[in-house]
Amino acid sequence: MRPISAVLSALSAAALTGALVLATAGTALAATGEVVIYKSELQRLETYSNPPNGECYPLPGTVHILLNQTDTEVTIHADPNCMFPGVPVQPDHGWHAPPSGITGPFSFGIG
Repeated sequence: MRPISAVLSALSAAALTGALVLATAGTALAATGEVVIYKSELQRLETYSNPPNGECYPLPGTVHILLNQTDTEVTIHADPNCMFPGVPVQPDHGWHAPPSGITGPFSFGIG
């Protein structure tokens, strides 16, 4: 049998490893910056600040341009639920929507 101190040391190491994983995972859960949606001259810009990774955002049917001003890749999907593969938009780049009605509703996801 193992001495109690060896078991306690192993448990402490496992708890410390788990705490470090959780602490570092929290730093990568959101993009830093903004995703900006331009619809028309008559509508206000839509801004998503520090959007969390893994989230899906349906885009309005009037979307015209998406600007990725985050530090993370944004993916444009040709469906409202981010279900299908999409087009990546790198940080500090933009995406121009095709004319309305050609491919249907869009959405974007982070990461």
